[in-house]
Amino acid sequence: MSERIREKLQILADAAKYDVSCSSSGSNRKNTSKGGGQKGVGDTGSGICHTYTEDGRCVSLLKILFTNVCIFDCAYCVSRRSNDIKRASFTVDEVVQLTMNFYRRNYIEGLFLSSGIFKNADYTMERMLQVVKKLRLEEHYNGYIHLKTIPGASEALIQEAGLYADRMSINLEMPTEAGLKLLAPEKSHAEVKHDLGIVHRNIVQFKQDRKLIRSTPKFVPAGQSTQMVVGATADTDKDVLLLADQYYRNFQLRRVYYSGYIPISHDQRMPAIGTLPPLIRENRLYQTDWLLRFYGFGVQEIVNEQHPNLELEIDPKLAWALRNPHLFPIDINRADYPMILRVPGIGVKSARKIVQARRFGKLHSDQLQRMGVAYNRARHFIRCADTPFSLRNPTPEQIRSSILAVANSKYAATLSPQLQLGF
Repeated sequence: MSERIREKLQILADAAKYDVSCSSSGSNRKNTSKGGGQKGVGDTGSGICHTYTEDGRCVSLLKILFTNVCIFDCAYCVSRRSNDIKRASFTVDEVVQLTMNFYRRNYIEGLFLSSGIFKNADYTMERMLQVVKKLRLEEHYNGYIHLKTIPGASEALIQEAGLYADRMSINLEMPTEAGLKLLAPEKSHAEVKHDLGIVHRNIVQFKQDRKLIRSTPKFVPAGQSTQMVVGATADTDKDVLLLADQYYRNFQLRRVYYSGYIPISHDQRMPAIGTLPPLIRENRLYQTDWLLRFYGFGVQEIVNEQHPNLELEIDPKLAWALRNPHLFPIDINRADYPMILRVPGIGVKSARKIVQARRFGKLHSDQLQRMGVAYNRARHFIRCADTPFSLRNPTPEQIRSSILAVANSKYAATLSPQLQLGF
């Protein structure tokens, strides 16, 4: 690798680190032989980009910007045009060669390609499209590709890109239109909605066509995602989660990512440099996102006018349970599956095991612990076959104090800023 390419890689890989929407699952592109019996290169796995897949694997990808030159001046972005930083741009061939060389050396399992916008949206999108077409058609690369949609690019370019990418994404940036206008007046949520709509309509149409014509190509098989920056403006968690829920429903997104703002500029509209990023808030948003997607919760149950922000001290599932003491305790041997899912300390797998196991007899506390239930937390909200009778139930405040006391004494020494999604 030449020194110039190495320098570009360092600049453009560093600039790409602020985009967290690069985890993926759901694509199953196969390594098929090409014309003349030539074998393709790479198979798409179940996850990408230094993240953990559903089966526990940690996987990696080449995560770069095509260029950090940008015509926009978004206050929260390190690549904004007014920022005095080193600028660099790859050529199409350079990105293709880097991807193939890194893949053959087993450094990566896929490509995440984003870009600043230089000249205009179509000019940028066209060059990113050339990269993925060359990888697929000339290099016969069948590994994972996540391609960022450039806001405002033409529908024809977005449609063609979807035939070669496994996942596409376009970032909402700010949770509210007011926040976006304050920090990025050249962008709008309407433009993002338009582009998400193009991809969503094509995903639906191609799936329908494949039912009739099996040779119909796949279109963005791993779906699309988006990202919001949290903590740069005064938006509440309710603002963030209502918007995420709306986009999940309207565009069937695979994921919404929440990126805690890292102060990068002396701008009075945003937190000052040196302010710590809101990692705990980011964690709570991801936990709530899990509740919305897999646990049957509605947004208004978790955040509303009375509770516009998530509690930082306890997770959202526990906070909801403590606000609804009239629903607990539940009889673990009688309650239905949706209600068991709402018990703090019981996850999806444990809830399924409970429903299956109780068909063969009443469940006791030791059995729940063997199923993986966090019993020290769940015991405040359930009754088992061996739960001692009590004339007096503890108050929500007493339960909260009891759980926090155990958590603090057990985990205080190993507390880490690493995000945790387990409840």
